[in-house]
Amino acid sequence: MDTPRRGERALSDAPPIALWSPDDGVRKVLVVTAHPDDVDFGTAGTVAAFTKAGLEVTYCVATNGDAGGSDRSVSRADMAELRQREQRAAAAEVGVTDVRFLGHPDGRLQPTIALRRDISRVIRQVMPGRVLTQSPERRWDFIFASHPDHLALGEAAVCAVYPDARNPFAHPELLSEEGLEPWTVNELWIGGVAGSNLAVETTTTIERKVAALRCHESQISDPAGMAERVMAGGRSSGQEAGLPEGSTAELFRVTRIP
Repeated sequence: MDTPRRGERALSDAPPIALWSPDDGVRKVLVVTAHPDDVDFGTAGTVAAFTKAGLEVTYCVATNGDAGGSDRSVSRADMAELRQREQRAAAAEVGVTDVRFLGHPDGRLQPTIALRRDISRVIRQVMPGRVLTQSPERRWDFIFASHPDHLALGEAAVCAVYPDARNPFAHPELLSEEGLEPWTVNELWIGGVAGSNLAVETTTTIERKVAALRCHESQISDPAGMAERVMAGGRSSGQEAGLPEGSTAELFRVTRIP
């Protein structure tokens, strides 16, 4: 059997993709990513749909992005500060005001116990019903999605959702020293992974995604080209989700956890 190209599904065995409804009962969402701008390239259209529907969204960014950009005249400390400002501005474009940086080294992220603890801390603080994060699985068809930091972050975030954040005996200092009670996340959404089973239509919010991406001036040298690629990718995902022609979407692999 031919392997589907990027943006296509194996129709013979692929289950249908459900469409997200804002009436599903979830009111708080935590988005966990490796770098500033990851959420905007990946799921900002979805975040804008969430906030438009009245959901409360928090961003948790594992690094400060100090290894980003290509201008060697900018100090790494200045780059980290700039990228944090850019991420906060981008978040505002899609209705998010709570942005938290964990401060782990950019380009050297590992799925350590310390990173799992730090993500678990934010989960217990925010108490979300849903966590969106990056995939821990490498994509050979689209290697740019598989930055080592993304893979490490995805693994740590999945472990934080299950079992760490819900287990009172995992990272016991969170409970004994910080008073953070265990919290159970019931939905884990992974973006950029094969086998998507849920789509969020972004036709009315994709322009806000583009606006958020434009805030990352230190990382995007061709804003017009970026916007074209984002729109084309959104239309491809919309087609994959079975939406009307010209519609856009973002796709996720959703795991529901009792």
